[in-house]
Amino acid sequence: MTEIVPVSGPELVTYADELAALLIESVEGGASVGFLASLDRTSAATWWRERAAAVEAGSQQVWIARDDERVAGTIGLVKAALPNARHRAEVAKLVVRPSARRRGIGRALLTALERSAAAEGLTLLVLDTETGCDAEHLYRSAGWNPCGSVPDYAADPYGTLRATTFYYKTLGRRDASAEGASQ
Repeated sequence: MTEIVPVSGPELVTYADELAALLIESVEGGASVGFLASLDRTSAATWWRERAAAVEAGSQQVWIARDDERVAGTIGLVKAALPNARHRAEVAKLVVRPSARRRGIGRALLTALERSAAAEGLTLLVLDTETGCDAEHLYRSAGWNPCGSVPDYAADPYGTLRATTFYYKTLGRRDASAEGASQ
């Protein structure tokens, strides 16, 4: 049974080594999530630990999928910092262990993130992914809308430049001017 749970900053530090292993395994399996295949465990764990302060401050959230006492996947939400953008956030690092894919873990992580974002009053989510990758099917089937593709936007894990497609999903509406007036 897979359990989706949010993690605090201190918990993120605790999980950093396990998340590093997940990240390395995924990158070595071809996942284009911002890192090259030469990613080492120390660098990967450091990257996760560096997110802990943002999680504690509330500007970022991280969820993990636990499957049989191990981390099977993760997803992050990075909130926009500017006053005119507080209604939106970016989905970051949806990663599922290659051996755990196609079992609904990615969708469960995405659903948990979307529900939490909506509960916080966020109304617009954005993400990007390598054009033509398997994740595009998940995003489209979950109601995400493609809004454009940029050629040679990012290198895949092996260093080859690939196109990236940007997606968005609206969760509801709120009036930013009313929010500003109430503060």
